[in-house]
Formats: sequence, structure tokens, C-alpha cells
Amino acid sequence: MSARPTPLALVVDVDAHPRPSTRTSVWRFEQIAACAPQLAATMTRYLAQIAVSSRPGTVEAADLCLRCFAQHVCETDPECQRVADVERRHIESYKLALAARRGKVPTKPIAVATVRHKLGMLRTFFERVIDWGYDDAPRRVPVFAGDLPKADEPLPKFLDDPTAARFMAALARDPNLRRRLIVELLARTGMRVGELGALRDDAVFRLSGTNWLRIPVGKLHNDRTVPLHPVVVDLIDEYQSKRGPSPTGLLVVRNDGQPFDRRTIHRYVAAVARRAGTGHVHPHQLRHTLATQCINRGMSLEAIAAMLGHRSPRMTLVYARISDDTVAEQYFAATRAVESVSSRRQRDQEAGAFVGAPRRLLGNGHCARPAQLDCAHQTICEGCGFFETAPQFIPVLRRQRQSAEELADFERARIFTELIDGLTTDSPAPQVHPG
Repeated sequence: MSARPTPLALVVDVDAHPRPSTRTSVWRFEQIAACAPQLAATMTRYLAQIAVSSRPGTVEAADLCLRCFAQHVCETDPECQRVADVERRHIESYKLALAARRGKVPTKPIAVATVRHKLGMLRTFFERVIDWGYDDAPRRVPVFAGDLPKADEPLPKFLDDPTAARFMAALARDPNLRRRLIVELLARTGMRVGELGALRDDAVFRLSGTNWLRIPVGKLHNDRTVPLHPVVVDLIDEYQSKRGPSPTGLLVVRNDGQPFDRRTIHRYVAAVARRAGTGHVHPHQLRHTLATQCINRGMSLEAIAAMLGHRSPRMTLVYARISDDTVAEQYFAATRAVESVSSRRQRDQEAGAFVGAPRRLLGNGHCARPAQLDCAHQTICEGCGFFETAPQFIPVLRRQRQSAEELADFERARIFTELIDGLTTDSPAPQVHPG
């Protein structure tokens, strides 16, 4: 085993420009145990416990996160031998070290999401060892909620309708039957890449006149069934007839009989995108595209959640942010009102009227008073305490209110609204006073 690196000073000069990290590997727990045996023992005990209830990928991520932090502690403060010895200063030092690291592109720092992920898993570790009553646990959680950078909430990356149409047209012409089947399954069911690789050969079944696909237990520990498009049903039948009996029980396998890995499926999708001229397309974009198309065409959030295998409505609501019909309707209504006023003024200008002189609708005509000239008599009658009106005048009052709204004369519109409301209820017409 190589010698332990020379410890660094714990206090970091935040004004200095940190040098990009050149470290390419993380210490193994054997190396950490040589520096801090109890620290390594507590962390490995924790990992063994979460392995009982967590997926292997989650355990691997926690393992890497804890080893990164333990290595930092060993390098910066060799006197810190136990988890119970970890203090706030160690976390602050680790945060600065994370910020100084470089990402895949050497000129850029690691992603904010990566920093958030590492600090979040570290915070969970401290919370659990305290809750579980470990002897080797700090008195309080040294990682605060404010230490985690705020996560971005970008909209899902999806293909718009014209791009999706080009992609699917290119896919329909794909000469490779297996590749076309794989990409069609992703595009028409919204399944995840990992779920596709685990599809059983008998996953298709028929119920109540509809073909269904049974998607196995996946990322969220739940299996589900989704309706299957006739195009995909025909492709599966053709593929199975040409392939013969499945040697592994899986629907699709590589030439060597092994399940398809993520990289191969990514290459399949990218190959179709190149032929379609759509630019790079990621497999998960096909999932987002299907959900976006469904919600934009009236499919309920509950049905989309069932199709995609979402457990929380929040996971599905993100697609509702892409196309909000209420926002669109109100936006276009407002712009139509603005454009109506502008076009009316343009017509008046062309007819020789005073520029900027909107015509205010009165009960028996219009007021052509220039906008630049104030008027103390506007709605003087309607606002008078002795003014009376009757239901037969409601159409005129409504047109006057609409005229006021189009001219953004909201105070005048309010007077007409109160008059109309008084006439359309059982109570007598209100006595409207100016102001």
C-alpha cells in the first residue's frame, strides 16, 4: 500500500484560488482503516445495514461518498479518528474541497447536483448513525440543510412535435429489426432503459381486447402494465418469430446472450437520431416526449403517472409545467385586447382623427375627447347618487364596460360592473358614488 499523502492544513484560505484536483482515485476502506480504524469500521457497518433495504446502486453511491469524505478527513486532520470526532469545521473544509474540484471538463467545476448529492448522502449518514444509537456518533448532525446547494428545477428535455415526427419516421425505416423494436418500446411506452433490459419474453398479454405489456419491478420498486401500441405488438411478433425461443427468458438480448446494457441502448437511440437529423437524443428524452405529448392532448395526470410508474404526483406534475392552457388562454386574451386598442387607434389616425384619441362609448354615442385632455365629467351621470337605470339598459352598460376595459380605464369599468351587478340581483340598483 502506498504511503498516506501528507496531511493538508485544515483551515483553507477562501480568498486563494484553489488548484484543480488531480486526484483520479478514491481511497479504499483498507487505506482509510490504516489512518482511522474506527472511522472506517463505523462507515462499513453503516453500509452493511443499508444494503439490506437499498438497491445496490444506492449502496455503491453511499460507499463512494463516505470514502471521499473519510479520505478528506484523513488528509486534512489525522487526529480525527472516529465519526464521533467529526465537527462542523471538517464539513466546512470538505465543502470547500468539493467546490475546488474539477468536473469532466477540466476547466469547469463539478456539477452543483454532484455537490448536493455528496453532501446529502453524508448528511443522511450522520442522521442515521445518531438515530440508530451508534456509540461512534457525533452529538449532532454536522451537515446542515443550508449546506446543500439549491437544486435546479429544469423542465424535462423532450422532442417537440415536428422533431418527434422526424425521429419516428426515421425509426420506421430502420433496417435493424431488434434495434427498431428496442427504440419503439422506449418511445411508445415511456419505460426506462433499465426496465427495457429486464423485459421478459412473455411480457405481452391480452386483456379485454387490448394488448398490454408487463414492465418488471424497476427503479421505484413497483411493476406496472401499460397498453401496447399495435406497431410494437407486430414488431414483437416478428422479432420473436425470427429469433426463435429465448435462450435467457428475456425479450431482447445481445448477440452474446447477455442482457442489453445502457450504453448499447444509448447508441441505438443516437443512431436513429443521426439518421433523422434531430441532433443528439437521449433515451430518457423519449420518455419525456411521450409524457409531454399525452398531457398536451388531454390525458389525465393520474393516467400518465400510472403509465410512467410514478409514485408521487409531484413527479408527474413537472410535465404540466410544459404546457399550461390557462396561462396560454389568458395571455392570448390579454394580447388580443391590446392589439384591438392599437388597431382602433391606427384606424382613427388614418381617418384623420387626433392621434391617441380613443373613442369612449357613451349611452347614446361616443366621446372623442383627446386622451391628453383630462375630463372631470367622465361617468358623471352614472356616478351620481340620483342616477337610476333599468334591466333593459344592461346591453348598453355591458358594451360601455367592455369599451372601458379595452381602454384600460378600470375605474370607469368598475362603475359599470357595479351597475350591472345591481340589475342582475334581487336587490335594487346600487347608488354609485364617484371614487
